[in-house]
Amino acid sequence: MNDKNRLYTGAALGLAAAAALGFGAARWTQPTPPAPQAPATAEPAPADSVEITADGIRASAIAIAPAAAGELDAAIPASATVEATPDAEAVLTARAPGTVLRIFKRIGDPVRAGETLALVESRDASAIAADRTAAAARVALAAKQLARERTLLAQGVSPRADYETAQANLAVAQADAGRASAAAGAVRLSPDGRSIAVVSPVSGRVTAAPASLGQFVAAETELFRVADPARLQITASLPPADAPRVRAGDRVELTARDGRVIAGRVRSATGVVDPDTRAATIVIEPSAGSSLLVPGLLVQARIFASGGATKSGVMVPQEAVQTIGDRTVVFVRTRAGFKARTVQVGGRSGGLVAITGGLAAGTPIATTNAFLLKAEIEKESAE
Repeated sequence: MNDKNRLYTGAALGLAAAAALGFGAARWTQPTPPAPQAPATAEPAPADSVEITADGIRASAIAIAPAAAGELDAAIPASATVEATPDAEAVLTARAPGTVLRIFKRIGDPVRAGETLALVESRDASAIAADRTAAAARVALAAKQLARERTLLAQGVSPRADYETAQANLAVAQADAGRASAAAGAVRLSPDGRSIAVVSPVSGRVTAAPASLGQFVAAETELFRVADPARLQITASLPPADAPRVRAGDRVELTARDGRVIAGRVRSATGVVDPDTRAATIVIEPSAGSSLLVPGLLVQARIFASGGATKSGVMVPQEAVQTIGDRTVVFVRTRAGFKARTVQVGGRSGGLVAITGGLAAGTPIATTNAFLLKAEIEKESAE
């Protein structure tokens, strides 16, 4: 390198050093500029939102469906049992102890009201028959004595006191005869005077016949059971929370085992919760198709309760409705995931919930496994 080049190089270095000293002096003498602001970051998601991708939704098996507009019929499902009405079923017993003498009917045989099904030979029957005969004889004797005293009184032979005594004796004899006749009727005394008739008070068919010929039976032992299959009622057991919604006359659909649907109406409700089953009993009367029902059959009932029913609104599955704190919410689908929306809930029936406010029909919401979204929000709130 020649002298000229060295001169140029030294001059350049001197200029660079002077510029550096000048820049440093300018920094120390000028006011300090404000610190640059950090780049804006995304705002945190609200506490009632859950960010989840489509793949995450599929992995969590969260189902999405639009809220449906419709009517909630307030149908209450219940298991029910077919029974004969209280005045269409009779338990026939022996009215006095004795031996079964004759049997006229078997299981399945038709029976008319007042028809005799069996005879029970009983010593009590003989005693009752004897009392009735003796009472009738005393009445006849007292009546003759009264007629004689009436004649003597009219002739002035007998005093009036004797006539009045004869009247009293006849009244007592008649009372005894009435008691004996009532006792004979109570035990169904047969005309032979030594046996008791087992008589059906209702028409129908024999549904049970445990009696055996020659069997000794005590008083009130069941010998037959008769029921009219055309006069039926259905008893259903409901949860105490649903029972107050049921009214007399509410429509009922009964589903038999073969799938046939039979119409019915609510006859009455007990209004009392059974202490053993913790359920309320509803009595239903079939209004059509009762020929398909027999006593003892189990059926499924859908009671369309008129009390507390929501007639219109938005219907969502029950599992879509969740509770966060003191709010009742559903999870509405958003671009980033789901957002909890507060709603007002009406009636519940058949796995559906009526939404009366806060949600429009057609809005896509989380249904199955919506509780996973609730758990995620609660976890974020806790953190």
